[in-house]
Amino acid sequence: MSNIKTKAGRRNRIKMGIRNKIEGTTSVPRLSVFKSNKAIYAQVIDDSKSHTLLSVSSTELDKKSKVNVETSKGVGKKVAERAIAAGISVIVFDRNGYLYHGNVKALAEGAREGGLKF
Repeated sequence: MSNIKTKAGRRNRIKMGIRNKIEGTTSVPRLSVFKSNKAIYAQVIDDSKSHTLLSVSSTELDKKSKVNVETSKGVGKKVAERAIAAGISVIVFDRNGYLYHGNVKALAEGAREGGLKF
């Protein structure tokens, strides 16, 4: 998987570089994003305890077969809503090796509109 010649290998190398720089704590957890061809997922993680605090996916919102920017923004708002209810207002954003563009950017903007600070 770490072979740089493949697209997944390149993303994994970028992902490890990002993860060496950021860490989620109990007071400031990490918001991690994963996207596939059919869904987008967001998790709020406390790395000090290795514990997932909450998660949201686009499959919870609707049963579409493809993810678009509007769906990603909805996932961001939903994760912000659940985080605020759990007492989390400040997070660290982990784009997980993806470019900050399109669906990942829409999810981040949705989370900001929902009240999260990062």
